[in-house]
Parts: sequence; structure tokens; C-alpha cells
Amino acid sequence: MLSNCLGVSGRIARRSGEALLILALAGAASFSQQRTGAAAQPSPPVSPTATNPGTAVQIGTGQSAPQLTTAQEENAKLTKLAQAAQVKSGDYIIGSSDVLGIDVFEVPELSREVQVNESGYISLPLIPTKIKVAGLTAFQLQDKLAELLQVNGLVSSPQVTVVVKEQHSQPITVVGAVGHPMVIQAVRQVSLLEVLSEAGGIADDAGGVVLVTRNGTESAPIDTNATNGGGAEAAPPTTFTINLDELLDSGDSRFNIPLQAGDIVSVPRAGIVYVMGAVARPGGFVMSNDHQQVTTLKALTLAGGVLSTAKSDHAVILRNNKETGQRDQIPVNLHAILKLKGQDVALLPNDILFVPDSSGKRALQKTGNIMLGLGQSVALFRLGSGGI
Repeated sequence: MLSNCLGVSGRIARRSGEALLILALAGAASFSQQRTGAAAQPSPPVSPTATNPGTAVQIGTGQSAPQLTTAQEENAKLTKLAQAAQVKSGDYIIGSSDVLGIDVFEVPELSREVQVNESGYISLPLIPTKIKVAGLTAFQLQDKLAELLQVNGLVSSPQVTVVVKEQHSQPITVVGAVGHPMVIQAVRQVSLLEVLSEAGGIADDAGGVVLVTRNGTESAPIDTNATNGGGAEAAPPTTFTINLDELLDSGDSRFNIPLQAGDIVSVPRAGIVYVMGAVARPGGFVMSNDHQQVTTLKALTLAGGVLSTAKSDHAVILRNNKETGQRDQIPVNLHAILKLKGQDVALLPNDILFVPDSSGKRALQKTGNIMLGLGQSVALFRLGSGGI
């Protein structure tokens, strides 16, 4: 009996030792990668206002400590930050395609709905010229129309009311890995956090950055002294790359940039690596991007290590085969990797690392069982910007 107890204690000790070794080896690999990445990192984040048109701006590229969160937790943080950083509302600026309601008191012949044309003009009866309205607020347009009616001798003391009934000139497009992609009409200046919150937050498979593409004509000043005959050419679009973790952790104005009409906000999707079976924390782990390298050792660290009943020398990687449409089974001897007698294997997006149970009940017999588990309820965790 004593020998049996010692045997069980020895197996538990070996499993505990393997778990500690996972953490130690993964930490060393992470330190090495961060040291290598640090040497290649550019200078500190650049403010968007100091950007030359046509360039890609990296905002928030600093490494952060490895951390696991869910998309729901990050969206709750996003909503709070958006409310705290809400830009003060200002008067709406009329633009092309907007629909205006114009009412001239006691002059129904001049009261009507009009749509601003692409050039920013409207037409009213009895006024001989088109009226430039783009760039004005409703109050400014009221004063302008009252003056025109009086100057043209149409109304002696006009009382004009202008209401913007439909807004179509300030679109901000949100696409990619968000709750619901949409086009938002910016009735006032809005921030990046507000727009992401309006779009339902980030999706489970959102990557680690947000891309804001801005039309060059909005951000580049035109040289009024240009003498090239046709004036200055329109600048190419500028793309701002904002680190998502930095944005959510700080709400700093360097990352929570104000958006402009015509901006396109894109949240790229990233791959998910799944770790299933006899591990402490089974689930899916969202990589910050498709180029982030996650190995079996790192995946085990994220999953909290193997259980004492794990049969780590019979693990497999389930990987999509584009040619057959099936999942290939790639044997992995995690026990040898932990003992530094085997090569750590890199995982690809959507790979499933399955660690069977030594009892045999969880041995991988049918891939369909694993896929059924994924289709039901698998916890998804997001990796920090620095990976692990």
C-alpha cells in the first residue's frame, strides 16, 4: 500500500512539475521575443495631428503585460470610456445630400423641403441664383435666407426657420470585427471610442488594432501658393493604426482620436487557437493578429497547464486542410516538449490543441465530438498586445 501511495504521489508531483515548467519555459520564450521585438520598435507614438498625408501612423505600440480578458469585459470598459470621453455637442454643419425643412412664416409659397445637391447648393422659388448652404449651421442659413428674401423684395420682414430633417453628409463607416458594422451619421464631432461603442463594441475575434482611414482632402492643407495650373492635387488617404489595448486601458486622446466625416473605421479579425481536453482552462484564445506566433507551450500556459490526469504524450493538433475540407490530426508529444526533448510546435489560426485524459474516456476517437463542443459553449479569451 505504501508503494502505491508513493507511486500516486510521484505522478502528481511530476504533473505539478510539468505545469511549473510550462510557465517557466513560456515566460523565457516571451522575454526573448519581447527583447527581440523591443529592438525593432519605432520611436514613441506619433500624434495624428503631426502626420504627413499618405502615411500609415502607428499609435500605441508599446508592449504590455500578458493578460487574458473576454470581449464582453473589454466592451464594458469601452462603453464606460466612451461615455467619459464624449465630445461636447456642437451645431450640426449642413452638407451635401442633407434634407432641409424651410419654413417662412405666413409665406407658404416659399416654405418647403429641399435637398442639398452634391455641390452644396439649394434652389428656392423666386430667388434667381442657387444658394450655397454647405458649411453653414441651420441658424446661419436662417439668417442668410432672411437676408436674401429681403434683398430681393420678396418679404419685408421675413421670419425663417430651418430644420435639418435628414442627415446624409457626415458618414463614418465602421466595418470588420465589431458587433454590427454600420454607417453612422456624425451629427457632431465624435471620438473613436464613441463610434466603436455605437457599433456594438468589438467582436470575439477582433484583432489587436483599429484602423482609421481618412480621406487626404480632409487632413492635408492645400497650398494656396501653388502655381501648377490646376491647383494642388488631393493628398492620398492617411491610415491611423491604433493599438486596441492602449485605447481601452487609457482612453488617452492620443489613441481616442476625434473622427471626421468620411472616415472608415476598420477592426481587423484575428485567428483563434483552441485548447481542449485535460487542461485547467479549456477555451479559445484570440491572437492579437494572424501573424502572432502561438506555440503549443504558450497555448498550454494560456490554458493554465495540463491536469494531473492528462496524457500529454498523446496530444494532437486538429488543423483545417484546405484541399480536403477536413481536419488533419497532427500528433504532438507534449511530454517530450516539456522535458526539452522535443521541438515546440507553432499553432496556426483556428488550430485545436487537444490533450486527452489518461483514463481513456477522453481519448480522441472522433473529431466530431470536439467540433460539437466548440459549437456549443467555449470560453473565448483575448491575449494582450504583447502576447505571452
